[in-house]
Amino acid sequence: MARAATTTDPFNAVAEPRRRQILDLLAGGERAVGDLVEELGLGQPQVSKHLRVLREVGLVKAREEGRRRLYRVDGRALKPIHDWVKGYEALWSERFELLDDVLEDLEKERSDDTRD
Repeated sequence: MARAATTTDPFNAVAEPRRRQILDLLAGGERAVGDLVEELGLGQPQVSKHLRVLREVGLVKAREEGRRRLYRVDGRALKPIHDWVKGYEALWSERFELLDDVLEDLEKERSDDTRD
């Protein structure tokens, strides 16, 4: 099965670590490209390229304010990713509960050993 293009699939778009960093920064609120460039330590062309990909898949929206373009996250486009991850939530919750039980048993054994 052929892979979906990065610009048509939010999963592929967020597979790139820098794009996830941009989403993390934008999760805190609207930001201008210059702010993102400064925060990420990348060149403006690189940041703009990543923003274009995120915009094309709908993860990011932009609005003009004078000469500046401000970007923000559009959470609706994250829903497919959220839904996919949510499918694993029960599995991980169960595993963490089992791990908690093991850790409690180990702690109990350790406290029993120190009493002897």
